[in-house]
Amino acid sequence: MPDASLAPLLDAPHADATVLDNAPWHSLTGPHASFAIGDDLVRRYPEDVAPFVAVRSWDEPEVWEALVDLVGPGAEIGLSGYEGDVPEGWEFVGQGEGVQLVETDALRPQPYPEAVLLGAADVPEMLAIVERNQPGPFRPRTYELGRYIGIRRDGRLVAMAGERLHPEGWTEISAVAVDADHRRQGLASRLVLDVAFHIQERGDRALLHAAASNVGAIAAYERLGFALRRRNRFSAVRTPTA
Repeated sequence: MPDASLAPLLDAPHADATVLDNAPWHSLTGPHASFAIGDDLVRRYPEDVAPFVAVRSWDEPEVWEALVDLVGPGAEIGLSGYEGDVPEGWEFVGQGEGVQLVETDALRPQPYPEAVLLGAADVPEMLAIVERNQPGPFRPRTYELGRYIGIRRDGRLVAMAGERLHPEGWTEISAVAVDADHRRQGLASRLVLDVAFHIQERGDRALLHAAASNVGAIAAYERLGFALRRRNRFSAVRTPTA
């Protein structure tokens, strides 16, 4: 549930925060509609862009059948925000708790001159730094979802961050990764503030997601000026095989 202490922010007319309750859906029906595969009940990104499967509402009785039609039998998909049981034939394969954080007036974004733009030519290095640091899902075309930046030292990509989900009025900061031998230098904070700066330049507000167990990262984001908005449950499920 949203944090009541953030009511003034969440009620801001230029940034409707209700879309954040179902951020993947409002991304795929809004600014990311060009990526959407599906219909008016269920949608997904192409597999090489992002793993998210979005549902308009879990109250729709046809949603489970529509998901199977969308992803096929025996497919493993992630469900965000669903906390009930799955129908017969479906299988839970993993669950976790996450948090959603949003910017507050305490956030002081600023560009970071050392940051370089990353694009198609950088994908192998981007995939490699994600593999080394495991900040979350990143696919070969994820960089197409927004602006990605990095820091190079001696020609090597050692830190990265960028934009992912994009519900109307908001942009998610994601793929924050710093190699172990370059941590404790403030690189992650500088990249987050740079990404947030350009988000605000467009008139959007910034949000973040993190695993609830990643207390160090959550504390670092809070020090930058983000605050907890809600807690989410993430489930991985397998669709029926027949």
